[in-house]
Amino acid sequence: MNILDKIIDDFISEVIGKDVLNLLQYLRKKQNVSEFKLAEKLSLTVNQTRNMLYRLYSHSLVDFTRKKDKKKGWYIYYWDFYPDRALNSALAHKNKRLDVLKNLLKKEETGQYFSCPENDVRFLLEQAIEHGFKCPECDKVLVQENNTRKIQSLTRTIDELEKEINDGNKILAEKREEELKKIEASKKRDRKKPKKPAKKVAKKPNTKRKKPAKKKPKKATPKKKASKRKTISKSSKRKISKKSSKKIPKKKSKKRKLKK
Repeated sequence: MNILDKIIDDFISEVIGKDVLNLLQYLRKKQNVSEFKLAEKLSLTVNQTRNMLYRLYSHSLVDFTRKKDKKKGWYIYYWDFYPDRALNSALAHKNKRLDVLKNLLKKEETGQYFSCPENDVRFLLEQAIEHGFKCPECDKVLVQENNTRKIQSLTRTIDELEKEINDGNKILAEKREEELKKIEASKKRDRKKPKKPAKKVAKKPNTKRKKPAKKKPKKATPKKKASKRKTISKSSKRKISKKSSKKIPKKKSKKRKLKK
């Protein structure tokens, strides 16, 4: 087993449960595995398999895709395992545990402890003084404890944890470097590729008819006043000339008689 699998397996067995490890080993080798196939391989019921998968999913270690079965009509879930997420979660959990162990080691190195020779009872110096250096259960005298072995076991586990965390961080750093190299290589390929000349697009003939220019409105010219003289037609002129040619009888002038 490599370091990566060991770190992940320790985290899963401690936080999620040892019963999930067999399922995890199968998911490491495959991709897009249906829950029915997993249940068949592990000789478990579908509900038991789903329970394990949901526990892994709650810590973001696995993810699923849902597809509808055309024949049966129900949805089938296909699962994938993500080792990078699992490693990040495992390292975060181990860092928390490391802090707890370091605090315990500090207390063991600085504090004085007293215990009962018969019962599994342990007190700090302040607590032993309160009880009068006597066990509250059997009333026997408390004995000062030599905690050198406990300090040694704590330091050993702390060293192991720190080593695992460092190894995990190195793996993550290597993976990030590989991803960056891939990105840079893809960028270089894109730069080296000759750019295709842009295709000249033939301009479409402008079929739109030009709108005729708007004519400027002419200035309104004032209308000439009609002459008051009546125009006489030729026929009326002839009639007038005939009338004028007829002799008009002269009126007899009545002479006023002068008074004598």
